[in-house]
Amino acid sequence: MFGGRMDRRGLVERVVDELKSLVAAGTWVVGERIPAEGPLAAQLGVGRSTVREAVRALAHVGILEVRQGDGTRVRASDELTVLMNRRMGGVEHGHILEVRAALEAEAARLAAERRTASDVEALGRALVARELAWAAGALGPWVDADLDLHLGVVDAAHNPFLSRVYRGFLDELRASIEASVADGLTGTTHIDHSALVAAIRAGDSAAAVECVRAVIHEVHTATDPATSAL
Repeated sequence: MFGGRMDRRGLVERVVDELKSLVAAGTWVVGERIPAEGPLAAQLGVGRSTVREAVRALAHVGILEVRQGDGTRVRASDELTVLMNRRMGGVEHGHILEVRAALEAEAARLAAERRTASDVEALGRALVARELAWAAGALGPWVDADLDLHLGVVDAAHNPFLSRVYRGFLDELRASIEASVADGLTGTTHIDHSALVAAIRAGDSAAAVECVRAVIHEVHTATDPATSAL
């Protein structure tokens, strides 16, 4: 892909730009794992060490996140999103839930109207993964599956800007989900999402919106029962 002779630094910079372009184009969305070092090097036509340096550079600026034992995932779609994430640090959880309620309700409404068969299948897989992780008491996998489900609802709305805005506070979203199960995966902290998926599958936009509101209200009640008046 990168013909001609160039110094190593220039080659790494070219790979950084190529990876940024792939992320910005949605080849890998926020939260998704990018290919492993070997396949990625082959895809880009460079050495593994060059890919390693480029990934390290993008992890440093916050676009990628290298997780030990879990590969490398996209953390932000671009530098603007990284800046937004940093500026939103320390936001109160109640405020995050208010934004979630607004964005997720509209996303659910649109998803019920615009969902495709592949969207419904993806939501079904995320729902099953969420329930299996809960049954196994696997907190980390459950948080990942719950996040995938909410991202899937937003993506099923087929509004690229909405997806980008929603992913702009992915760290806060993950923190919000983790806060809802701060006491562990117990019967009292379980919030069923099957009705939401069913409403989207059935194309019932009004029911989908009500399901989102019910879910957010339950999360707010679980995390701050004294002020849960969403």
